[in-house]
Amino acid sequence: MDILDLDGIYLPGCDLWLDPHRRRELAVVSHAHSDHVRRHAHSIATAATADLAQVRYRTMRTTRVGFASAFGINRARVTLYPAGHVLGSAQVLVEEGDCRLLYSGDLRLRASLAAEPAEVPRADVLIMESTFGLPRYVFPPPEEIEAGIIEFCEAAFARSLVPVFFVYALGKAQEAAMLLASHGVRLAAHRSILEINAVYRRHGVAVPDCADLEAPLRPGTAILCPPGARVALPVSEERRRTAVLTGWAMDAAAKFRYRTDAAFPLSDHCGFDDLMRYVELVGARDVRTVHGFAREFAQELQRRGVSACPLTGPMQLALPGLV
Repeated sequence: MDILDLDGIYLPGCDLWLDPHRRRELAVVSHAHSDHVRRHAHSIATAATADLAQVRYRTMRTTRVGFASAFGINRARVTLYPAGHVLGSAQVLVEEGDCRLLYSGDLRLRASLAAEPAEVPRADVLIMESTFGLPRYVFPPPEEIEAGIIEFCEAAFARSLVPVFFVYALGKAQEAAMLLASHGVRLAAHRSILEINAVYRRHGVAVPDCADLEAPLRPGTAILCPPGARVALPVSEERRRTAVLTGWAMDAAAKFRYRTDAAFPLSDHCGFDDLMRYVELVGARDVRTVHGFAREFAQELQRRGVSACPLTGPMQLALPGLV
């Protein structure tokens, strides 16, 4: 099965686009984050992705497809499987002739409080994201991350300060809300988060109630806010403590980059160890890497005896002892 990178992944044999970066006549959209959604003439996505995209981008003509329900496109048979990244996120399995190709989209194997658990099908060819494709990006155990977040929150309350968590409005905000609420923390959230919370609830995810930031803050309230909306915070810098929740918190300089008091590696992507585990679970004979550390991760797979290369850009075959 031929694979081309033409501002998005294109399978010419069945004339199918996967997460293209420009408007196309027909495309499969893996999930509703802005770097994956465009206003295509026609999109194929899960119902949750379609609803989230409608709230975020207002217009998206979409055929809604359920998980594990195969459908035909030209000569191919296509099936979506949960990717565990955000609500409705999907891996895309394309079967053409005797070849099974799997596109991971953005992926998380660890259990999520707010997204469907990933289900990994077997495939011959794998196109996979490698956002955290370096060995240093192995995330701590989930319970350790959770304990750090709650300790930060309680320390702020003990000093009569307001803990503010900078989170992406889609995905991270809902997981953070469920995590904090499970420890009895009262919440307020930016309006963009409240809109997405409502979609999650319509799809059966019990996201806790969050007050609107425009309402007076009650004592003992933590705030959820997208990083780009910090100017809208109703609390002065002197009265708040800030933290960012991101996989990039594994970098020592993360809190300086995000201008926060703390950073916690709560991620909706796979860490390096889970990326490796994903390759084993899929069992593909050929792996193409995209996004993030695509070249470095492909080289590491080669060192481990896996046929791999980045989908774009040149890469020499790695020789033992030279990389």
